[in-house]
Amino acid sequence: MLICAVLTNSLVLICLVAAHMVSSGMSSAGGLGGFDINSNFNLQGTELQKARELDMQYSQMRAPALYGGIPFCLTLGVLSLLFVVAGNKPPHHMSRKLLYGALVFQAVGAVAYVVAVGLYLHFIIRVNATDVCQQRARIYGGRGYTWMNCDVGGGDAAVALFGLITAILYGVGTVLTFQTIRGVRRYLEERKRREAEKQQARANAQRAPLRADTTSV
Repeated sequence: MLICAVLTNSLVLICLVAAHMVSSGMSSAGGLGGFDINSNFNLQGTELQKARELDMQYSQMRAPALYGGIPFCLTLGVLSLLFVVAGNKPPHHMSRKLLYGALVFQAVGAVAYVVAVGLYLHFIIRVNATDVCQQRARIYGGRGYTWMNCDVGGGDAAVALFGLITAILYGVGTVLTFQTIRGVRRYLEERKRREAEKQQARANAQRAPLRADTTSV
């Protein structure tokens, strides 16, 4: 499950960056995409300048979600990858500390992702409810760009979706790791019991000749 969590962490990161770029506005994207906003879209003069100013303000308002989400995704993704690499061997050959560490990490990761998704959506909804977003929507909507509105966009929805999928993967991983720890514990107890039986059998076999010699005397 951890290897799947590494992949979904990457998807969350990609969607997070894409959502910020798409929502930054067409006039802001013009400088990045290499096309002329004046020739491609019907925004000119003071209206174009106003759109650019609102785009800049809106991007700055959304920035905390981006700058908070990137280290969050990277941290959990890298830690997940480290546990995958460290756990690349049979469970009964793994350190008990590593197994318990993976258990705690996945449990914390599941809760953290659920909380993070909730905070992210709450933050985006609050930003979209501001006057800056509403003014942007009116400017773009007046020129037919109705998709540039103040609803939760597809990129933000993708961030939430893959975030919840990652939380589910961590949750399932927690259950599987707990079962693995129980299985390893039973295996070690069974192996210890068999070794004790073998030692007892060897001890009995060594005492048998002594009993025979005593009887003959």
